Amino acid sequence: MDRPIVVGFAGNPNCGKTTLFNAFTGANLKVANWPGVTVERVEGETEYKGQRLKLIDLPGIYSLSSYSIEEKVSRRCIMEENIDVIVNVVDASSLERNLYLTLQLLEMKKPVILALNMMDIVEERGMEIDLHRLPEMLGGIPVVPVSARKRTGLDVLLHAVVHHFEEGPQDVVMQYHKEIEEKIAAVEEKLSVHYGELVHSRWYAIKLLERDSEIEETYRKAILEKENNYEKEIIFQKYEYIDEVVEETLVNRESKSQATDRIDTVLTHPVWGLPIFLGIMAGVFFLTFIIGDFLKGYFELGIEIFSDAVLHLLEVIHTSDWMISLVVDGIIAGVGGILTFLPNIFILFLALAFLEDSGYMARVAYVMDNIMSKMGLSGKAFLPMVLGFGCTVPAIMATRALEKEKDRKKTILVIPFMSCSARLPIYVLLAGCFFGKYAMLAAFSMYVIGLFMAILVSLIIGKIEKAQAENNLLIELPEYKTPNMRTIGVYVWEKVKDYLTKAGTTIFVASIVLWFLLNFNFHGLTTDVAQSFGAIIGRFLVPVLAPAGLGMWQIGVALISGISAKEVVVSSFSVLFGIGNINSAVGMAEMTQVLEQSGFGALNAYCLMLFCLLYVPCAATIGTIRKETHSWKWTFGMIGFQLILAWGVALVVYQIGRLVF
Repeated sequence: MDRPIVVGFAGNPNCGKTTLFNAFTGANLKVANWPGVTVERVEGETEYKGQRLKLIDLPGIYSLSSYSIEEKVSRRCIMEENIDVIVNVVDASSLERNLYLTLQLLEMKKPVILALNMMDIVEERGMEIDLHRLPEMLGGIPVVPVSARKRTGLDVLLHAVVHHFEEGPQDVVMQYHKEIEEKIAAVEEKLSVHYGELVHSRWYAIKLLERDSEIEETYRKAILEKENNYEKEIIFQKYEYIDEVVEETLVNRESKSQATDRIDTVLTHPVWGLPIFLGIMAGVFFLTFIIGDFLKGYFELGIEIFSDAVLHLLEVIHTSDWMISLVVDGIIAGVGGILTFLPNIFILFLALAFLEDSGYMARVAYVMDNIMSKMGLSGKAFLPMVLGFGCTVPAIMATRALEKEKDRKKTILVIPFMSCSARLPIYVLLAGCFFGKYAMLAAFSMYVIGLFMAILVSLIIGKIEKAQAENNLLIELPEYKTPNMRTIGVYVWEKVKDYLTKAGTTIFVASIVLWFLLNFNFHGLTTDVAQSFGAIIGRFLVPVLAPAGLGMWQIGVALISGISAKEVVVSSFSVLFGIGNINSAVGMAEMTQVLEQSGFGALNAYCLMLFCLLYVPCAATIGTIRKETHSWKWTFGMIGFQLILAWGVALVVYQIGRLVF
């Protein structure tokens, strides 16, 4: 054939779909947005025995409903873009969760190939999958074991794609109970009468019975009973069939499931589940401080040696004083100050990756579901919030999984209250300077307060809107597993790489800009920082910030610079106060002394930590918010709200603190 076979890769999030897709396409990728939405569209090409294949990586989804953006995009692509073959990538270790989407895809009457990924995990658990019985129970579709990571089974999968395309779609796989089948037949008949022969008529009929709003709008004349919704019955019967499939095809799963259930009685307990989560996170930050501070000393020494070497070199070649100041006091002090926090960041991401890969984070969402419901949100909203502890940008993008636009915006509003990794250097510095042995507790309190503020704001909005969650969290809790060290290593490396990239770009530029602001005024170069552009800007903010305990022009400048990236607040202090290697014991002692001489104590430091927790998110986050909401008005409204909230909370804490202490 002249044209390429179009292959859609569909699967649940985190099933290895994109890794498998990349194994075929390599660097030959085309990335753009799907028409009308912010979800990325990734295409690639490959070839098998002279046959060209166009591959499309569909968004990761759990079902083909019409609720979330990803679900709508995937469904429209499969139905409207002439996809010839669907490669359904499933996590072989979680068949129960993955097969729901498989059954929906089979109902669309398109050729489907099941790619069983992560078979190594199945083997590690002492389980086996009957590869003869499984395709029999799924209508005879090809079932191909693959390993995206080890690149095994790839040629077999491509062979199945070409062969199955020529073979055409399979027959009906799953029969519902008699009542539902009669309803499906009746709807199919009405569809035929009013809309002619449809390729996907059975799928359309099922969706009409589920009261799918998009399908109802298009095929109104085929609706049987406007008052009846058979979605729950259909879902229940699908899972009944999935249980049959798993029971017949998955061997030796009982002992693992029993162990998981015993652990879940504790970790998902309605009373103890939340305290356990907070305790685990407290342990994470204990490790972040104790081990991180130990390793940080070596980084500080390295930065100090490097700074001295550069200074010596510049003096030897008789570099001008202003250039020495720019390089040593501006760039090295700013960027180097951030790099010394790398051990803390590394340990934080290592711990989060361990918790995620073990299966625990799904339990956290389940535990929070009741609380989220009282906030007018489903437990699904907590999943992006958990991501916010790492980085706010992907967390906001993850709100695409939420069904309603107002729920998405409410979640986007509160996600920045989750302390991302970029704020950790601020907490470590200020807590280390002013709180001594209670430093870890002071820093951890920011994470608790951020979570509390997110809940409080959502509750208030919910009361105003009189909202109650209409869709509770429906999630299959995966079995606990030993975290895969390679998976964790890749995750941590990607986060560390992002941190280093930010240090070499955003923070690098911010350090240079800040140096110029502090060394120039309207008359040119100045040696008096108090007369610089930076001081002029900072003094303008002092009357506003002073009631909140932040009445120093240097703090105003640092907070403005922190909008580029939150880590820049730390590098700004280094440049503003002329302290090299600010995160070292000597540097922190020097900064503490300078601040205390200006009347800035522990209470002020805590208010500054609160302000950094709650005020404007970084520039990358602002851009993502605008992209996801399609509204600058809403974005700037959110920025204004967070500024007012940050100032208000810091003000209350400072004024009460002055009375108490």
